[in-house]
Amino acid sequence: MAIIEKHHRYKRDAPSGTAKMLLHAVEAAIDEETTPIYGREGVGEPRQHHEIGVHAIRGGDIVGEHTVIFASNQETLELTHRAGSKTLFVRGAIQGAAFLAEGQEPGLYDMMDVLELDV
Repeated sequence: MAIIEKHHRYKRDAPSGTAKMLLHAVEAAIDEETTPIYGREGVGEPRQHHEIGVHAIRGGDIVGEHTVIFASNQETLELTHRAGSKTLFVRGAIQGAAFLAEGQEPGLYDMMDVLELDV
């Protein structure tokens, strides 16, 4: 299993917060101990079954792309989300502001609360 995230060359954090969120979601869904492995280089041991590869790519003007890869010896399933414009994030921020303007109690909220998702 691997998580690959891509962003523009000016993004400073790696992996991104979204990639970390995806990693935590995958780890929570797997019924065994896992170990994230960040990047790879050189020749070494084959990747172990419990390891989850996490890779961050920075280049050009990529707004944001996240892929989760589930791979076995005979098949591969890839789930990818690509943001084509930062307008997408502006809409989310406006939706978050509207959520708070509804008179929420003081506290810490995230987009799961805004979208009323219970995952």
